[in-house]
Order: sequence, then structure tokens, then C-alpha cells
Amino acid sequence: MNMEGEASTVGWARWGTTADAKALPGSASTLLAQVLELTPPPPAVPLAEATVPDLELDDTVLHALRRVLGAEHVVTAPAARARHASGMSTPDLLRHRSGEVRVAPQAVLRPADHAEVLSVLDLCSRHRVAVVPFGGGTSVVGGLTPSAARHVAVDLSRLNAVVAVDPVSRTATLQAGLRAPRAAELLAEHGFTLGHVPQSYEYATIGGFAATRSSGQASAGYGRFDDMVVALTVATPRGTVRAGRAPASAAGPDLRQLFLGSEGALGVITDVTVRIRPLPMQSHHEGWRFESFADGLHAVRRLAQDGPRPTVLRLSDEVETMIGATGSGHAEGGCQLIVGYDGADVVPTVEAAADVLAAHGGVPLGEAPGHQWARHRFDAPYLRDALLDAGAFAETLETATYWSALPEVHDRVRQAILDALPDGALVLSHVSHVYETGASLYFTVICSPGSDPVERWRNAKTAASDAIAATGATISHHHGVGADHRAWYAAEIGDVAVDLLRAVKQQLDPAGILNPGILVP
Repeated sequence: MNMEGEASTVGWARWGTTADAKALPGSASTLLAQVLELTPPPPAVPLAEATVPDLELDDTVLHALRRVLGAEHVVTAPAARARHASGMSTPDLLRHRSGEVRVAPQAVLRPADHAEVLSVLDLCSRHRVAVVPFGGGTSVVGGLTPSAARHVAVDLSRLNAVVAVDPVSRTATLQAGLRAPRAAELLAEHGFTLGHVPQSYEYATIGGFAATRSSGQASAGYGRFDDMVVALTVATPRGTVRAGRAPASAAGPDLRQLFLGSEGALGVITDVTVRIRPLPMQSHHEGWRFESFADGLHAVRRLAQDGPRPTVLRLSDEVETMIGATGSGHAEGGCQLIVGYDGADVVPTVEAAADVLAAHGGVPLGEAPGHQWARHRFDAPYLRDALLDAGAFAETLETATYWSALPEVHDRVRQAILDALPDGALVLSHVSHVYETGASLYFTVICSPGSDPVERWRNAKTAASDAIAATGATISHHHGVGADHRAWYAAEIGDVAVDLLRAVKQQLDPAGILNPGILVP
């Protein structure tokens, strides 16, 4: 692959390329202009004009890396370094748009296999060079910007194969750099699917899903990604760890859980063995309307706890429903629920779930809202680009809590954001991942950028995170910890657990080279 072109990556200073750009609907633009003060920013600085820090990695290390990987797979070109400098949060995009990349890897390394990853970690450990594993580059919590300025990015894009498919056991072993759409294509050739479709799907990788405990839009039916992992292989500076060798085991603590969600701070996941399912013969999406968010929550909880459980359950609150329905006519007030079903024969489940939803006050809206959502399920990051182009600031945060606490968490987090942005903001929220005991809450915030949009968002995010912690909810449901959530994560798990995590890192990574400043308090 040509590292200068990098056609398979997200765009520079935006989620998609210019060709992928999507315009804001006219009705949405009108609404934003009425609520917010919008001043279109200057054009983004092109990638070719972006500045990165000087190359300081000494020739001894570079020569050693080239001997391990081959010279063409140790890339020091400024464009490649800039692309691998951070993730895709709105602050990341704003920094990219300014053209000034203050922290960037000294080199982008592209190992071909597990053995080469091990060699890179050994070499970097001996020379005290920090290492940031890089998959799809879609982190939105600072997970790709380490505290060490002198670091390299280990781009796993060459580890992109389906190693094995076991149709009898219904498992597949996938390399970590395999992108989600390509994984879906290759598994479909065998008649199977992962069923894992998060919003980052177009660019995210299998290893990234595992490293961040990703949760897809169809998690109600297929489960979270960490539920799918039956085994994994990890490269560490101390050597190889292989965890998981049976469907279930009582052979001590489950070490898979040590690396799932570890965000590259404990090792580099090089492959995972996952549960797969037959491709669904039928897929059906539809919309329902509820008078209030509370009514919708009651109905969704009933399905999550007692069934029948659909594949997709996505309940928008009143504000998100209003914004989404502007000009569409799909719902008039209240809250909209999107329900999706996959399977060999979905009709019985659709009918049984409809009885439950109707019994709890739901009004059917037909298939049109479901089809609309399915067609546009990946649009939000592109629309964020359009909002930034229009002069608005847009960002997200998420959490999860128990059903009994969910209404309070929703209200307190929303109010905390509004209080932190007193001159006006739109705060949208939805539930999209459900469990017997609780559910997620996903917030989208749209506001005027002000004179310092990054600092303005930091204050709002801090207020929201404090509210999440105060209500006993978790600091992240699926975005991960990264650098942004590290302080709240430490408070959430407690001092003893922090010491335990540090001890594990010391054993696996004694030189402290693995993604320093990320996850581990």
C-alpha cells in the first residue's frame, strides 16, 4: 500500500474524504441558525502543508527498524506521520484543520505479522521508544496521542487476513488490522457474519474493536464485540500471550478480559478468534413513536428483560427525535424508537415485539423510519464535518447505567452540559445498547465554537463526566478510556485496582513504552 496516498484511511481533517462529504439538510441548517451563532471557519490547511515536529529518532534505531521490517515499511514522510498523529475526536479534527500537528510519531511502522510486532516491541523497549498501536485511527477519547513525544506508530494494516474459519464451531480467527467491511466480505464468502456494525464500521479494525470493547448498533441481537471474542493473541515487550482455548473454562481468571479494552497499553493484539453467525436470511427495520422518553424506556426495558429481543433497539429522546424528524414527517413530537430484526424468519419476532410495544403505548410508524435509519446509519461523522464547515461545534459522549438510574443519569448529564454552555447548545440523546440490567446513553452536543472551541468543549465534557461519576454510571460504554477519561476511570475503579493495573503493566511492559499516558492512571 502507498503510505503517501493511504486511500483506505479516513480523510485529513475530516471523517470522510471530500468526495464522501454530505450536506446538512436545509431544514437543519435553518434550525441551527435560529439557535446558534454560526461563523464559518477558514478552510482546513491541506495535508501537504501541515507541519509536524522535527524528526529526532536517531539513525541507529531507524536502521534497526528497517532491518526488521524492510525500509519501505518504516515511513518517516511528514504526511504519513501527520495522519497517524491522533484519532478523530472533534478537537483532533480542529487541530488538523489548523495544520499544526504538535505531537506526531517519529515514524510509521508497518509490520507484516506477529513475529515482526514482537521484534519491534523488543527493539523499542531496549531503546526506550514509545509505541502506539494504530488500527483505523477512529479513537475519539485521545487514545492515539501518548504522553511521550518520542514515539512510533505501529500501523497494523498489513495484518489483514482471515486466518481460519471453523464452520462447525462457528468461529473465525481474524488478524487485528483487518478492516470491518473487508472482514464482513470475507466471512460472507463462507456464509457467516460477525453482526458487529458500530458507527466507525467503515474504517475501524478488528483489533481496534477488541482493544476498546466496541459495541455495534446491532448489539441487542449480536452482543458486544468483547462478547464475541473467544481467544486472542497479544504481543508484549516480554513476549507472546495467548488467552482462550475453549468455549468456557474454569482454569483461573479469564485473561482475555485483561487485554479486551486495554487500548494498547498492555500489549498489541495481533489476532482474535471470534464467534460468528450465519448470514441472516431476512432483515427488517421499522419505527415506533412513544409519547415520552420515559414511556419509550419502559417499553425497551420490557423487551430487553423479557423478550422477544430485537437485533436493534434505538430510542431517541424528545430533542433528538425533533432534530431527526425535522422535515421528514416520520414523527410528530414524542420519542422515536427504531427496531431492527435479523434472522432466518423474523416475522414471529416482529409480531411478538409489536404486541409488547403497543401494550406499552407505542404507535407503529411503519418501515419508512427504519429504512431511513438503515440507509443513513453511518452519516453522523460526515454530518459533523458539515457542521464544522458551517461554523458549529459538534461532539459526542456516552455512558451506561442500570435501568433504575437511567432517567436520572439522562437528565443530570444533559443539564450539566447545558449549564456549561449557557449561551446555547443542542443536546441530543439516545439509547442504543440494552442489557437485562441496564442500557447505554449516547449524547450529541451541538454548540457555537466560541473563541477557543477545544477549551470550551473540555469544560463541558468535564461537567458531563463529573455528572456521570456522581450518578454512579460508568465513564464509558464503548468509546474507551484513552487519555480523556483516565482521571474518572481511576476514581471509578479505586486505588487498589489502579495499583493492580499498574503492576500488570510493569510486568508486561517494564520499560513503559506501550501507549504511555493512555488508560493506565
